[in-house]
Amino acid sequence: MATKHDYSKDDIRRIVKEEDVKFLRLMFTDVLGTLKNVEVPISQLDDLLNDKIMFDGSSIEGFVRIEESDMYLHPDLSTWMIFPWSSERGKIARVICEVYKTDGTPFEGDPRNNLIRVLKDMKDAGFTSFNIGPEPEFFLFKMDEDGKPTVKLNDEGSYFDMAPLDLGGNCRREIVLTLEEMGFDVEAAHHEVAPGQHEIDFEYADALNAADNIQTFKLVVKTIARKYGLYATFMPKPLSGINGSGMHLNMSLFDETGDVFYDENGELKLSETAYHFLGGLIKHAKSYTAICNPLVNSYKRLVPGYEAPVYVAWSGSNRSPLIRVPNARGQATRLELRSADASANPYLAIASVLEAGLDGLKNGIVPPKSVDRNIYRMDAQERKENEIVNLPDDLLDALEELSADETMKHALGSKIFNSYLAAKHLEYDAYRAQVSDWERNQYMEKY
Repeated sequence: MATKHDYSKDDIRRIVKEEDVKFLRLMFTDVLGTLKNVEVPISQLDDLLNDKIMFDGSSIEGFVRIEESDMYLHPDLSTWMIFPWSSERGKIARVICEVYKTDGTPFEGDPRNNLIRVLKDMKDAGFTSFNIGPEPEFFLFKMDEDGKPTVKLNDEGSYFDMAPLDLGGNCRREIVLTLEEMGFDVEAAHHEVAPGQHEIDFEYADALNAADNIQTFKLVVKTIARKYGLYATFMPKPLSGINGSGMHLNMSLFDETGDVFYDENGELKLSETAYHFLGGLIKHAKSYTAICNPLVNSYKRLVPGYEAPVYVAWSGSNRSPLIRVPNARGQATRLELRSADASANPYLAIASVLEAGLDGLKNGIVPPKSVDRNIYRMDAQERKENEIVNLPDDLLDALEELSADETMKHALGSKIFNSYLAAKHLEYDAYRAQVSDWERNQYMEKY
């Protein structure tokens, strides 16, 4: 995880002078997961530290109407970080902010505020932390002379390949070094299965810091890739015929005694808490898919044959189900959700899976029996006998599941829930109105 510090206002003022910081990037995330920022000169530092930086919230996706647009940015000083690629005219620092209304209360349409609210639900239920270890994948494409991404991959490598097949190695190494310079603990970096595809895994963190880290990670990857003339994309399925990019979410729940998913005497050494949390994840899987897989394109990845999960099931051994229980036990006991992709808003995705698990605990939901066979080789009758259902086929199906789930409505809060559904229905309608090359190739001459 990226190193966090309990900075005071005086600490920040001292660092600014010592490091010659000239600009501040005040970062936050909109409802669709896009990282936003307001950049101000260092002369505005005192206003920032005193919560006086204002911006127009009506210009941000899913925030507010134009007649109620004034909003404030309140910095979380523990997220203070100086970018390693700062300009020659002084360094640039960033701080992640929460959005507040003019009456001084947290804005309920801010995804970070929303996750903080859900984490309070968790603490009220008797737990201390929800840890997330993300595994984001991405593609590197060559850019054209205008700096626009092409569909030409940067290499023809495969899983764990090295140079000369893995031509993204130098770029990936600099990404790792930059992340480490920014305080990340990188656990592994390697070429993924598809040509041009890469994965960098960093250490788990508590839910809020993990969401911050995912957003920072994506920014670093895209910035360093451009230095190498490459375009990094977290689009789930940029090319047909090869694997897409996911972002597996490893999750564990703690109380004052430690990892509550572990029980030395339990079946598979999992506790009753783990099974009920798993039951909630299974019950609400179709609904949170619209949040964890938010794009029309996400559902081009969730098809059989490309290692991505398609069916709602779990296992302690095989990798074809939606949820896997990795072998580690003790304080490393965790559940791995394999469907999510990095186009998701991490604050909303983490809030949704946590609320699903808490619902499982609250209502004692028992998961179906584990499936330890390759589900892709089962026929429809076998899947039915094993209580295995399909994930939504497309974004529209997923939105319909989401709209009917009261637990997910609570996970997002009514403001984000309604804004998100409205924005995603518009996205699907725009997609449905388009005519693709595939359709022309299939139908133009035939009909």
